Formats: sequence, structure tokens, C-alpha cells
Amino acid sequence: MRKSQRRRLSAVLRYVVLSLWTLVAFFPIYWMVSTSFKPDTQWFSWPPVYFPDPPTLSNYLNVWFGAEEYTTTQYSISSQKPFISLGNSTVIASISTFLAVLFGSVIAYGVSRYRILSEVRMFQLLMLRMIPPIVVVAPLSLYYSAIGLLDTMTGLIMIYFITSLPYAVWMMKSFIDEVPREIEQAAEILGASRWRTVFEIVLPLVRSGLVATFLFILILTWSEYLLALIITKTQVSTLPIELSKYQGSTEGRVYGRQAALAVGITIPLMIAGLIIRKHLARGFSFGMVRR
Repeated sequence: MRKSQRRRLSAVLRYVVLSLWTLVAFFPIYWMVSTSFKPDTQWFSWPPVYFPDPPTLSNYLNVWFGAEEYTTTQYSISSQKPFISLGNSTVIASISTFLAVLFGSVIAYGVSRYRILSEVRMFQLLMLRMIPPIVVVAPLSLYYSAIGLLDTMTGLIMIYFITSLPYAVWMMKSFIDEVPREIEQAAEILGASRWRTVFEIVLPLVRSGLVATFLFILILTWSEYLLALIITKTQVSTLPIELSKYQGSTEGRVYGRQAALAVGITIPLMIAGLIIRKHLARGFSFGMVRR
């Protein structure tokens, strides 16, 4: 077999494998969206119904607007005010992510330029994120109850900020290492202070890395479930907690409404990814600035 033929065959096989893997990866997403448009009689049908027939908006109307009159399903669940949970998740995830990226960038700059943390300390910092959350939720809930942070946005923001900080430091350090030191030295010669150099020169040069880090941590905090379940009670509820209520419905698992809520949870992250997509490819490639 000729070399060109082998190369062509290898390319065809590679595309076939990638296409199959794409189908496997995207099928759960398709199934979620499809289920959200199915009437209740098709949630448990066998063989499975791959295309809703007929498609209905009753699941969305019931979940997001409490419109029970739009559906004849035998399953019912109390209205959970998902828009309030959406607002809570947006505020908590965005603020905690912003703080983690801001402080993580400053710490990462200190590690990259001044070695304020050794390799051992950096590994120990990452170990904080490797601790299983179930180990700390019990003492953390008691501590939060004693200082009045239980079932508050402030409490969730603080714990999300602390648990996300190691990721921010590790990711931002790799980006800042790519910035030539000569650029900072030139700015200092022109009279720029150290803080001005960091915020007006270094961070703008690694803005793609900032965006990639922000989105990565935002996804983690947006979808976090265990800490939100233990630390919150009734006053604060996030979207993952809201979603679990449909899974635990006493009258059955209302898959259609659960899927409709899951689609609403996923859409904001997809919109954020589309808005900043031009930065993601550069950010995740870890090579924005070349010497």
C-alpha cells in the first residue's frame, strides 16, 4: 500500500472514530432535550420514543411558570419558583467565580514571578480541592450555624470561593508564565508601579486565559450540589437543588419536567460559552503569548 493511501486511510479511520465519539458524547444532551418535549405517556414507553410525537411545551410551562392547566399528566409537584433559584445560582456562581479568578490571578503572579509558594506548597494548595466535600460538610454546617452564615448567599459564596481558588491559581500561573518578563521590565522603566503593571499589562495579555479559567470555575460552581444541599435550607436554593426535587417527587419521577428544568440550567452556560468562544480556543491552548 502506498504511503499516500495509508495516510488517507488513517485520516478516514480517525474521522470515523471521532464521529462515533461525538454521537456518544452528544446523545445524552439530545435525549434530555427530546424528553423535555415529550408528553407524560412517552417518558417510560418501550421501545423508547426518540422523537416526541407530538411535541409539547407543557413540561416547560409547568416547571417554569407553574401552569398545571397546560398538562393532563397524572404526576404533580409543588411549584418550586425556579426563577428565584436561577437568580440565586447566577449571583452566587458569578461572584464566587469572579473573586476566585481575581485573587487566584494575583497569587499566581506572585508564584510565577516571586516564588511565594514552592512546588510543595502549590501541591498542598491543590490538595485542598482534592478533599471529598462529604468530609467537611458536617463540621462546616455547624460552624456556619454558629456564625450565622447557614442558609445564606454569603456562606455559599465564601465556600465556593475557597474551594475554587486552587484551580484559579494553578491555571493562571501557567498563563502568566507565558508572558515575557521583559515587557514588565519595560513598563517599570517607564514608571509603572507593580500593581499597575499587573492589572494593565500582564492580565490583559492573558485575557484569554482569564476567560478560560473563569468559564471553567463557573461551570464547577454552577453545577455544585452537595455543599449547596447541606449549607442551604429554605431561604437560598440553587438550580441543582431545585432539579433534585423533581427526582425525589413522591408521585414518581417526572422525567419530562426534570428535563425541561435541566435544559434551562444548561442554556446560560451555553450562552456564556458562545459569547466568549473566541477566547476559549486560545485560552485552553496554553499559548497566547509567544516570545
